Amino acid sequence: MARFTRALICMTTLWLAQSMHIAHAEPIRLMTGGAAKLIYLPVMLADRLGYFREQGLDVRVLSSPAGIDTSTELVAGAIQGAVGYYDHTIGLQSRGLDVQSVIVLGQSAGLIELASSKRTMRSMADAKGRKLGVTGFGSSTYYLTRYLATRANVPADAYTAVPLATEAAFEQALTNGDVDAGMTEEPTATRLLSRGAARTLVDLRSPADTRAQLGGSYVGACIYMRRDWIDAHPDDTARLVRAVLAALRFIQTHSEQEVEAAMPASLKGDDAAMYRRALTVMKPAFSPNGRMPADAPATVLSVIASVDADVSRRHIDLARTWTDRFVAQAQ
Repeated sequence: MARFTRALICMTTLWLAQSMHIAHAEPIRLMTGGAAKLIYLPVMLADRLGYFREQGLDVRVLSSPAGIDTSTELVAGAIQGAVGYYDHTIGLQSRGLDVQSVIVLGQSAGLIELASSKRTMRSMADAKGRKLGVTGFGSSTYYLTRYLATRANVPADAYTAVPLATEAAFEQALTNGDVDAGMTEEPTATRLLSRGAARTLVDLRSPADTRAQLGGSYVGACIYMRRDWIDAHPDDTARLVRAVLAALRFIQTHSEQEVEAAMPASLKGDDAAMYRRALTVMKPAFSPNGRMPADAPATVLSVIASVDADVSRRHIDLARTWTDRFVAQAQ
């Protein structure tokens, strides 16, 4: 009985401490480049499962169609954290802005280049004269599309990049044949492939396929923040990382059915079976520990520098674009 009483007192004390922290903490605004995209699932799960609140945080998860928009909002100070692709930390540093990834969500690019079934494009070598769908100019899909086309000896001025900011716009354009091909993520990819509306050109969803196509380990989604905010709020940053790390563990230790059940219909759609198939495809791509793979920063820099003249390998300090210290503390 005494042991139970002590445990109850400890639990009550912890709950009160967390409640007091929430009461006095300022909201932390995180913005994703599309809340329904599975590449950002760990953050959405951390919110849905109450992990942020367990850490004493008042986190508001916002959504924007494209990752480039989250970068803009972060630089403007409208949000405290961007849930987007690691390559943005490199692009922002090239413009003199100091941001840093604090936890890795995906250990692959998590994307796939699809061709419309209504068009005749069979490989990226056929991109000349074609329309290629991307999320937006300056987005990760934009730079990876340019990289894949350049690698296939198709210069950037030989095709037209078409911005399709939302999953619905992308799906409609590819289904109707308004674009010849385009780069997207899950669950949009599985939905299009299962309907026969698209076929695969280049698959970057798994870590193995990403390494084969891009020449090394690659990090897609992460949470990145301004370094001045991180330095001013190390405790909040550590709590945030612990919450998202708990969500990554949930993905690793629970079935697709259990993960799907935790998500609202507004994010997973009406077809639960299709959503679970997409989860099966993406599950190996989620980071098991939130850490940055050793060779990933150099691979990402190589890809971006090869297609963006504003990014110079000589002027980028990769060590400032990411940190594992908060993940290490949590583990």
